[in-house]
Amino acid sequence: MYLGTMRPSETQAVDLTGNSLEEIHAAAIARLPAGFELVSAPVQMIKGSTALTATATFRRVDGIREIEADDRAALFAKVPAGWQLLELRTA
Repeated sequence: MYLGTMRPSETQAVDLTGNSLEEIHAAAIARLPAGFELVSAPVQMIKGSTALTATATFRRVDGIREIEADDRAALFAKVPAGWQLLELRTA
Protein backbone atom coordinates (compact mmCIF):
# COMPACT_ATOMS: atom_id res chain seq x y z
CA MET A 1 0.00 0.00 0.00
CA TYR A 2 1.32 3.42 -0.99
CA LEU A 3 0.19 6.65 0.64
CA GLY A 4 0.72 10.14 -0.71
CA THR A 5 0.19 13.72 0.35
CA MET A 6 -0.72 16.20 -2.38
CA ARG A 7 -1.76 19.84 -2.73
CA PRO A 8 -2.78 22.19 -5.53
CA SER A 9 0.20 23.64 -7.43
CA GLU A 10 -1.59 26.92 -8.19
CA THR A 11 0.38 30.16 -8.33
CA GLN A 12 -0.72 33.78 -8.66
CA ALA A 13 1.26 36.86 -9.62
CA VAL A 14 0.64 40.56 -9.02
CA ASP A 15 2.57 43.63 -10.20
CA LEU A 16 3.63 46.10 -7.52
CA THR A 17 5.20 49.57 -7.43
CA GLY A 18 6.91 51.29 -4.51
CA ASN A 19 9.70 53.61 -3.46
CA SER A 20 11.71 51.14 -1.34
CA LEU A 21 12.24 47.43 -0.81
CA GLU A 22 10.29 47.67 2.44
CA GLU A 23 7.35 49.28 0.64
CA ILE A 24 7.36 46.59 -2.05
CA HIS A 25 7.48 43.84 0.60
CA ALA A 26 4.65 45.43 2.59
CA ALA A 27 2.54 45.73 -0.58
CA ALA A 28 3.20 42.08 -1.43
CA ILE A 29 2.17 40.95 2.06
CA ALA A 30 -0.96 43.13 1.85
CA ARG A 31 -1.94 41.41 -1.43
CA LEU A 32 -1.20 37.89 -0.14
CA PRO A 33 -4.26 35.71 -0.84
CA ALA A 34 -5.54 33.39 1.91
CA GLY A 35 -3.95 29.95 1.63
CA PHE A 36 -0.89 31.21 -0.27
CA GLU A 37 2.70 32.14 0.59
CA LEU A 38 4.98 34.71 -1.03
CA VAL A 39 7.69 32.87 -2.98
CA SER A 40 9.39 35.70 -4.87
CA ALA A 41 9.20 39.40 -5.66
CA PRO A 42 12.18 40.41 -7.80
CA VAL A 43 12.57 44.18 -7.93
CA GLN A 44 13.55 46.39 -10.88
CA MET A 45 14.24 50.11 -10.99
CA ILE A 46 12.12 52.28 -13.26
CA LYS A 47 14.33 54.20 -15.67
CA GLY A 48 14.36 57.93 -14.92
CA SER A 49 12.58 57.47 -11.58
CA THR A 50 13.29 56.51 -8.00
CA ALA A 51 10.33 54.12 -8.01
CA LEU A 52 10.70 50.34 -8.02
CA THR A 53 8.52 47.69 -9.65
CA ALA A 54 8.16 44.04 -8.76
CA THR A 55 6.12 41.04 -9.74
CA ALA A 56 5.17 39.17 -6.58
CA THR A 57 4.54 35.45 -7.03
CA PHE A 58 2.37 33.56 -4.54
CA ARG A 59 2.10 29.75 -4.26
CA ARG A 60 -0.87 27.87 -2.78
CA VAL A 61 0.01 26.00 0.43
CA ASP A 62 -3.41 24.87 1.66
CA GLY A 63 -5.77 22.21 0.34
CA ILE A 64 -3.57 19.28 1.34
CA ARG A 65 -5.15 15.86 0.73
CA GLU A 66 -4.13 12.27 1.35
CA ILE A 67 -4.39 9.58 -1.34
CA GLU A 68 -3.63 5.86 -1.36
CA ALA A 69 -3.08 3.14 -3.95
CA ASP A 70 -1.75 -0.41 -4.26
CA ASP A 71 1.40 0.57 -6.19
CA ARG A 72 3.47 3.64 -7.14
CA ALA A 73 2.11 3.90 -10.68
CA ALA A 74 -1.47 3.85 -9.42
CA LEU A 75 -0.65 6.49 -6.81
CA PHE A 76 0.93 8.81 -9.40
CA ALA A 77 -2.10 8.24 -11.66
CA LYS A 78 -4.36 9.56 -8.87
CA VAL A 79 -2.59 12.96 -8.78
CA PRO A 80 -4.78 15.21 -10.95
CA ALA A 81 -3.49 17.93 -13.25
CA GLY A 82 -2.78 21.11 -11.30
CA TRP A 83 -1.74 19.19 -8.18
CA GLN A 84 1.68 18.13 -6.90
CA LEU A 85 2.68 15.13 -4.85
CA LEU A 86 4.47 16.35 -1.72
CA GLU A 87 5.21 13.04 -0.03
CA LEU A 88 5.18 9.34 -0.91
CA ARG A 89 5.35 6.62 1.73
CA THR A 90 4.50 2.96 2.17
CA ALA A 91 2.16 1.53 4.76
